[in-house]
Amino acid sequence: MSDILGSTWTTMAGLLSPHGPAGPDGVHAYAPGDYSIHFFLQLAIIILTCRVVGWLGQKFLAQPQVVGEMIAGVFLGPSLFGLVAPDLQLAVFPKETKNVLYVGAQLGVALYMFLVGLTLRLDHFRSKARSAAMVSMSGVVAPFLIAAAITPLLLTVPGLFAAGIGAASATLFMGACIALTAFPMLARIINERGLANSPLGTLSLSAGAFDDAASWCVLAVVLATFGGGSGVAIVAIGGAFAYAGFLLLFGRRLLAPLGRAVEARGEMSMTVLAITLMLFCMSAFFMDAIGIHGIFGGFILGVFMPRGLFVEELKKKVEPVAVVLLLPMFFTYSGLNTRMDMVNSAPLLLVALGILVASIAAKFGACYLAARACGEDNRTALGIGALMNSRGLMELIIINIGLQKGIIGPTLFSMLVLMAIVTTMMASPLFELVYGRRARSSGDLEQLRPAPHSTG
Repeated sequence: MSDILGSTWTTMAGLLSPHGPAGPDGVHAYAPGDYSIHFFLQLAIIILTCRVVGWLGQKFLAQPQVVGEMIAGVFLGPSLFGLVAPDLQLAVFPKETKNVLYVGAQLGVALYMFLVGLTLRLDHFRSKARSAAMVSMSGVVAPFLIAAAITPLLLTVPGLFAAGIGAASATLFMGACIALTAFPMLARIINERGLANSPLGTLSLSAGAFDDAASWCVLAVVLATFGGGSGVAIVAIGGAFAYAGFLLLFGRRLLAPLGRAVEARGEMSMTVLAITLMLFCMSAFFMDAIGIHGIFGGFILGVFMPRGLFVEELKKKVEPVAVVLLLPMFFTYSGLNTRMDMVNSAPLLLVALGILVASIAAKFGACYLAARACGEDNRTALGIGALMNSRGLMELIIINIGLQKGIIGPTLFSMLVLMAIVTTMMASPLFELVYGRRARSSGDLEQLRPAPHSTG
């Protein structure tokens, strides 16, 4: 009996150990079944942690679910879980399984960006055009000027950027990071605050969409030109423009039958869903293959998909799985790469604080001044600046790409994660402080509605 109990205990204790053949050094490799065991355990822990931390953020900090999930990802990484229980954290998230988690994370974030593209409101670009253009331009130009000022200093700090990166590429990348606005988060805040049909809401949405588009275009150029030579750049940039141009000319017409099939049936059939997901996968594959990134493929395709019942049905079938199951993997993968302990000296803390202050000043300050120059009153301009300063998930996407492609190092990555979390958490409370409370007390805005689930 004791032998049976001992064997059972040994088997249970070794559940998370590698079971593959031993190498010359006696260390066992991971067998295919080991990856499966880890993946399902990781996924269960990720979902639980994201839901709990997201709920706590909603209840006690008045933050949307997605902000809690961003923080939960950092908690599961070496910054907290690995600090409190390093052996357990390494057993649950061994480095050998990160590639599997990475693929799930990319599926989640690419599918999420596909859903964002589906709901992009092009009509926002046509109203409040002059003010939106001015705020947008300021929200892009000022961050790139700030980036041009601070990047030479950052390049002198070892480990922040890749050793071979040039000053121009580093400046463009930093400018894109600072200029970014979390467009989905912005849309959620505007909808929740009853601003969807207000001049402030329309102006902010228009400016935010333009800023994100500009940042992604700059990132595409950096990715195409970083360390790959002219051939890689031509394939990447030329392929991206060719694909976007093809969809612009023919996309609506070629994809329209999918929308008509849904309208005729009154719901989305499994066949239409399968075709749609296949097109999404091929679009993401193409953009990944030419050297840009799969999220661009998902987003661009989403912009040209049919609207109406097609979008409603697709979101009903796909969005819950993408948001609850897949997207949290991306937050956790980001958290596993976030090492707050690397910002462990006074100079590095000053650098992190400097990046945060510069980012807020560039985005909040520039958009505020531009809104004032366009004739908006002080309170409205402050509200626009507060909304435009949120980075959210979009920032995590762009800095993960930078880390994956070897543009930035783990230390700068951690600093930019901190900037993304702080500016995102600032958005709602700061907006209420400078605009929302007074607008509601005066009757200019409706009272707050209960916050819906958000993918921000």
